[in-house]
Formats: sequence, structure tokens, C-alpha cells
Amino acid sequence: MPNRRANESVRADEAYADFITQYPDYAKTALLDELRATEYRRLDEQGQVYLDYTGGSLYAESQLQKHLEMLRAGIFGNPHSVNPTSVAMTEHVERTRRCVLNYFNARANDYTLVFTQNASGALKLVGESFPFAPGSRFLLTFDNHNSVNGIREFARAKGATIVYAPLLAPVLHFDMARLETLLDQADPAQDNLFAYPAQSNFSGVKHPLGLVEKAKAKGWSVLLDAAAFVPTNRLDLTAVEPDFVTISFYKMFGYPTGVGALLIRRSAFAKLKRPWFAGGTVNFASVQGQAHVLSPNEAAFEDGTLSYLSIPAVEIGLRHLEAIGIATITERVRCLTGWLLDELLALRHSNERAMVRIYGPATTQARGGTVTFNLYDPHGHLLDYRRVEELAGQKGISLRTGCFCNPGAGEMAEGLTEEDMQAGFSMGADINLVSFFRLMQDRGHKSAGCIRASVGLVTNFADVWHFLHFIAGFRDQTRLTMGEVSFDIESCRIIRDGS
Repeated sequence: MPNRRANESVRADEAYADFITQYPDYAKTALLDELRATEYRRLDEQGQVYLDYTGGSLYAESQLQKHLEMLRAGIFGNPHSVNPTSVAMTEHVERTRRCVLNYFNARANDYTLVFTQNASGALKLVGESFPFAPGSRFLLTFDNHNSVNGIREFARAKGATIVYAPLLAPVLHFDMARLETLLDQADPAQDNLFAYPAQSNFSGVKHPLGLVEKAKAKGWSVLLDAAAFVPTNRLDLTAVEPDFVTISFYKMFGYPTGVGALLIRRSAFAKLKRPWFAGGTVNFASVQGQAHVLSPNEAAFEDGTLSYLSIPAVEIGLRHLEAIGIATITERVRCLTGWLLDELLALRHSNERAMVRIYGPATTQARGGTVTFNLYDPHGHLLDYRRVEELAGQKGISLRTGCFCNPGAGEMAEGLTEEDMQAGFSMGADINLVSFFRLMQDRGHKSAGCIRASVGLVTNFADVWHFLHFIAGFRDQTRLTMGEVSFDIESCRIIRDGS
């Protein structure tokens, strides 16, 4: 065992020397190694390799300490009052609101910020409040999170036309010629909405921010899903001016969960019409009069009581990112992602067949730190991504598998057809990810899911090397030799009992 570990250490050192030769700018991100050893030391103390940053970032110890100190020092009540504890809490909430606007360079005269439970909650607010009507259009891209796809149900209920813009395989960029045609189909006299992600949560592709201005000039309101983009990139809302922006803070800095945001451009705010009201959203409501008057600005959209004790932790998290510098994080992610892509694509079985198929760009050009792929055996047969995740977990490696709540990108990546999807839906209530996976295997060995490794805030070279070493272990493996998965994932949730 000691000799094996020594040999692995030598190989890791040699790999690092090769890496730093190819990506010398990685040395400029040394601050993140210092933070890894202090603020995030639990990763190495517990031998964990965390590669699920697109699912959620990790928090620093100091974030927890500063938040706890704030809570210990004060007495805070529900903000919906003018008593002393309520006022104290309101000051913290509003200070955080200003901090978020400043972080995204969103002038208060231009944007209103609504605190939500998460990005999905923010997207639902847009969907239920946007004035879809017969004659208006809702344009989405195949590369959208399900929380964006879900808006189509509001659009459909109000009689709007729903259209999807396709992607180009294998790089999974937008088909710009087709998208231009679809953008030209808007009637500027109607209320039209175009929704797309700044960065794909499936493939890591960074889609052009210039589409915002182009679409608005053609008569569209634009919804920019920035949840996967802002953890490692700067979003300047003075340079780019979408009508709606959605984010989740836990994806940026890990803590707190349960707080997201919807930024609404004030010129678009008046279009929104809320279909209901709740506690905190009205200035006046009557039972006998059966009428209500909504509160102005963001208060009309912040349903019920905010997660007010958690919201100040958002400012702490943003200050933490500012102290590091988003450019440092961007560069760290670029270097590690580039090397990982190069090495994965170089993996071969003994018969020289490629082991890995990458979904999305094979370089760091116009892409983030999300690397999505599948593994194939020496005969070109797909290896079960669920088994790969299971074996990774046994090595202390956290990654993610499935479709990542982004079915359109997955369908385009694997070449699934409308007929394939209809075959799945013909199963009725019995359809789930497992049953669909088996069906697609029967229909030509297609995949219904992938493996996703994503680097982020404090990923280091050792993490990526250990992951690559694990993947290289599938050389010459077949489905038989790697073993069968020992659990079935019927949905995106896994519940294991304590036995």
C-alpha cells in the first residue's frame, strides 16, 4: 500500500508539472489554495473531492462565523413592523438588497430586486405574472433548466405561442441562424418573452450575452437565467440589460440556502400582473370588500415572510467573493477545465477506442467549468452512468449524473428524437428516469443521462487529478466487469434508510 501511494504521488507531481506548463496562469490563483487550507480545510481533512459546483457551491468557515456573530449580537424580529427588533432586521435586509444590486452593477433607478426562495421561485414569479396572451410568443432554447421550461405552462394557459430554438450538436451552441429567424417572428405590438441561460447547467456553454440587446430591439422582453453563470463570472447589468435576471445565492457561495433573487428592470416592472396576493404583498386588503391593493415595487412580489435571518448572510457571501476577486475564480476554473477536457479526450482503451464522449465544447472557448460526458467500453457500448456515480462515491468523489433538470440539452446531446420521447410518454405514469434509460438502451443504445463534473470556487489540481485517475480506471472495463448499479433512481431524489 505505501509503495502504491508513493507511485500515485509521483504521477500526480508529474501531471502537475505538465499542467502548470500548459496553464501557467494557474499560479496567479494561489490565493484560492490559501483559502482551501484555511476556510475550506474540511475538504482535505475528510478526503473529499467535491466536483458538483454547478449543483451548489461550498461555504467558507468565516461566512458562518460572521453570520453567527451578527445573530448573537442582535435581537431581530419579523421585518413587517416598526417595532425596534423589526426595524433592526429591516435595516439588514435592505442593506443586503443594496449590496446585491451593487455587486451586479445594477443601478437602483434601473432595477428592482425581489428576494425569493431560489432561482426557481424567481422564475415562477415571472411566469405567473408576465402578460402572455393570444398573439404573444414565448421563445425558449433547448438549453434551459426545467424551471424555465415550466413557464411555458403559464404561457399555454393564456393562449401564447410557444417555440423552442434548437442547438447545434456536438458543441451545443445555439443554432444562431434559426434563432435569428425565430426572433424576427415577434409582433412588437404584443408582449413577447425570450428566455435563455447565460451559461448552460448541462454543458457549461456560455451563450452570447449580446442576444439580450438584439432580442429587445426586435420586440422581446428578455429573461436571463444567470444561476449557473454568476458563481464564476461577472455579470454587469449596466453593460447587459435584460428585463429579468434570476439567481440562487447558494450556487455562488454555498450559504445560505433558501435565498434567491429576481432582478426586474423597472421599465418591465409595470408589465407584470400578479395573479394573487399574500401576506406582506398588499398595502390594503378586505374580506367584506373582496378587494386588495398591492404594495409598490419589490414588496408586491415578496410573498409571506422573507427568510429574514438568512438574508444578511448573502451580503457576507458577496463580500467573500469580492475579497477573492471574480477574475481569480474565472481563471482558476478556466485552467482546471481546460486540462480536464484535454486529459479526458486523450483517454483510450487498449484497442485505441476513445473512452469518453464530451457533450459541449472540447475547449475552454465560450464555456464554463461544467464538464458533461459519458463513458464507453472497448466495443463502444455505453457504461451505466449511475454505476459510475456509485463507484465515485465510494472514492469520496462528489459528482452528479442524470439529465440535471435540463432535458432539452440532453435530448440534443444524445440525439434523442421526438419519437423517442413519445415512446417514453406512452408508458404513462410508469415513466421515470430509470425506465426511460432502459427504454433508450433498447432503442439503439442511446443514453438518457450523463456524468457531470463541475469545478468551482476552491477546486484545486489535486481534485481534478484524483477524478481523472478514477475515470482512467474504467480503461478496458465493460458493463459486466464494472458491476451493476445497486440502487435505482426513480426521480432526482435518493433516499437511503439507515440499515
